[in-house]
This record gives sequence, structure tokens and C-alpha cells, in this order.
Amino acid sequence: MSNLQPQKLNDGSSVGQWVAQHPETAEVFEMLNIEYCCHGDKSLEKVCWEHGLEVIRVHSLLQRTIAEIDDANLDQWLQAPLADLCDHIEQTHHAFLKDSLPTVTSLLAEVIELQSDDHPELLEVHDQFLRWRDEALEVMADEERSLFPSIRQMEREGQGASRDWRGIAKLIRRVGYEHQDISEALDKARDAAGNYVEPSNASPAYQRLLELMHRIETDVRHHVHKEEYILFPGVLELAKHSVN
Repeated sequence: MSNLQPQKLNDGSSVGQWVAQHPETAEVFEMLNIEYCCHGDKSLEKVCWEHGLEVIRVHSLLQRTIAEIDDANLDQWLQAPLADLCDHIEQTHHAFLKDSLPTVTSLLAEVIELQSDDHPELLEVHDQFLRWRDEALEVMADEERSLFPSIRQMEREGQGASRDWRGIAKLIRRVGYEHQDISEALDKARDAAGNYVEPSNASPAYQRLLELMHRIETDVRHHVHKEEYILFPGVLELAKHSVN
């Protein structure tokens, strides 16, 4: 067994590394006519430059492929103002979670009371759901209270403004760590729930629970993708050209 550990991929990673760790990305490189075999040692940034492609757009497409996100509308946010994207995330993804999470909490309590004897996996689903639910609510609160207002102000001031960008970068790093924890808990909740496949004797409440949890997971992955691969890189790119 190999002792090699997967590396965190970025624009400086070679296209060969991308395909080695995520074979599904080969289709993206093939579509873009990027050689990943014989010349797979070139970095993503270099091959994008050679092919006249925007790195942020290709990176976003690769991550969408890895996360199995199929949403052509994501591309519009690559060109949108950062403030507009913050507004969209709050009004769409934050609002959906705030509305849906209490419903899932109630459904879980109901289904566990009625069917936990037949379905002990519900206890693990409950534990993992509580783990990421509380963290997600905390992350959203931090974003709305601190991070997003700072991003909006940053964009209003524009490049060259005198501002401590390190504070914003620190907030972004912290949110990134929390995104990783949420993603891990979502994976465990989905595994415990049998990939959201309804058991033959699932009650209507159990069926509704699985359907809603599946919708929430999909929405959260769209939400995280927009932040990690569109919003945050845009923020750091603007900060790079600013004077502290």
C-alpha cells in the first residue's frame, strides 16, 4: 500500500496531479484540449495561460466536476461584483438553510421516536446532522456579521485603498476550515442515511426527511463552491493589488 497522501490541489498543481487525484477531471481537460499525460507536469496556471483560458474559470469547473455540481448558472458569478455575490449567497443559500434546518430537526425527532428501533442508523444521522447544523449556523452568522460587510466595503474602496487586508484573509481561512468540517459531517450523514435511499418501510415523515436532507446537502455544496472557488479567490485577487 502506498504511503503517499493526497495533496491539496491549487493553481500551481500540475494537471497530472489533478487527474491522478480526481480522474473525473480528465474529461474537463479533454474538453479544453489540455494535454494531461505527456505534458502533465505543467501547472494548471501555466496551461491556462498557454491556452488563453481564465484560471479562476477552469479551477471552478474542475471543482464543480469533483463535487458533481451541474449548474451552468454558476458561470455568471465569475463576472459579477463581489457584493452581488455576497447578497446572493445570503438571500439564497443562507435563507434556505435558516428555513430548512428547523424542519429537519423536527422531522428527525419525530422519525427517531417512531422508527429508531427498526432503523438504528437514524441515531448516527442525527449526530452528524447536529454536528454540521450548529457549525453551519455559526459560519453564516460570522459571514453576515463580519466577513461579507468587510468584502462589500473592500469592493467599494477599490484597489489601492489603505486597508488591513490580512484581517479579511484570516476570516476567509477560518471559514475555509469550517467548510471542511461541514463537508466531512455531510458525507457521514449521507453514508448513515444510506445515500438517501428510502427504506422499504419508511414512514412518510422519514421519506420527507431524506428528501429534504438531500436537497440541503446539494444546496450546501453549491453554497460552499461559490465561496471557495469564486468569492474568496476574487477577494484575494483584489487584495493582492491593494496597498496595505
